[in-house]
Amino acid sequence: MEPPIEPIETRAAARTRLVRRESAGLTRREALTGLGAGALLALGLWPGALRAAEETPPEDGFTFLQVNDTHHLSDDCTVWLERVVRRMREEQPDFCLHVGDVSDRGAERDLSAVKRVFGGLGAPVYAMIGNHDYTAAGDRAAYEAVFPDRLNYRFEHRGWQFVCVDSTEGTHWQHTSIPEGTLRWVDACLPHLDRTRPLVLCTHFPLGVGVQFRPRNADALLARFLDHNLQAVFNGHFHGFTEREFHGAPVTTDKCCALKRPNHDGTLGKGFFVCHARHGRVTRRFVAVSPAGLPTAPGS
Repeated sequence: MEPPIEPIETRAAARTRLVRRESAGLTRREALTGLGAGALLALGLWPGALRAAEETPPEDGFTFLQVNDTHHLSDDCTVWLERVVRRMREEQPDFCLHVGDVSDRGAERDLSAVKRVFGGLGAPVYAMIGNHDYTAAGDRAAYEAVFPDRLNYRFEHRGWQFVCVDSTEGTHWQHTSIPEGTLRWVDACLPHLDRTRPLVLCTHFPLGVGVQFRPRNADALLARFLDHNLQAVFNGHFHGFTEREFHGAPVTTDKCCALKRPNHDGTLGKGFFVCHARHGRVTRRFVAVSPAGLPTAPGS
């Protein structure tokens, strides 16, 4: 069942209510706190961000990586990914997020090869399933064997919350919907999250408005986090850089990190994001790694 959507006031009506509350002697924060979710959204604010503003953000900065669409399918892909991981190690990350399409055909051999290579990173790797991590027959048993408990899950790191969800619909790659089972899992998960602490959401399929291959019900997933301090959304599947915004949180896809799969946006760059979490915010930069024989423009 979808969460109820509160009617949203017009921006003018919401601002009038705010002015009246401030005129009554309330501080702006107190006035904003007294408004409903609909009024806050009309003002361009949202409940999770407002609540988080009252808290002291985590002070400890840390670095993590985000990579997607490695599409492993042969031994030369292993050699390529070993090169990528050597470059990743230079960033000294606390962990790495792999947001899906670990393999190209869902074979245990390929999934295991990627897990083995990324084991050399010297930091935890949090994988997510992609549509290519199923076999042609729609079986994901190999993925679940190689990456147990990595369908819908959450973890915490230095005061930050990370929620990783399964957005796949078997091997389907377009015109998909996020499974109802995933949405039910999210609904059960939300009460256990701290609504003031910064949160990062990860899925394989892109959630940004207008991005190619976006699931039909992407809005239903994003809406569930309106009351939380969502700071970033990382996605894959579309091989190319896109950035949209969901109430102040950047929603991004990145270029793929596959030796034998091209970028959908026509660029040649392959690589990963280096992300820095500090004072309740995330910044990121793209690091390009050039496969042997493939010209790659720096930062492209």
